[in-house]
Amino acid sequence: MNTVVTRKQTSFRIREDLLKRMQEEARRENRSLNNFVESVLMDVMYKPNKKTLEAMKEAESGVELDTLDMKHFDEYVESL
Repeated sequence: MNTVVTRKQTSFRIREDLLKRMQEEARRENRSLNNFVESVLMDVMYKPNKKTLEAMKEAESGVELDTLDMKHFDEYVESL
């Protein structure tokens, strides 16, 4: 399933000291400034729905996780 995300170029004013800090952090994380800013904004704006929150809690709890039998790993990969 390929999802196309449309991006729109925009401009806005931002404090120079904040811009410098974001550029430094992006560089430390080996990311572009655009990618860094977009990720930070997504973290702030994204609100997971109830089903997603439940799935996240389940994954974090480790309950109901299957153990992969490494003896049969090749068979498992072949079945995919």
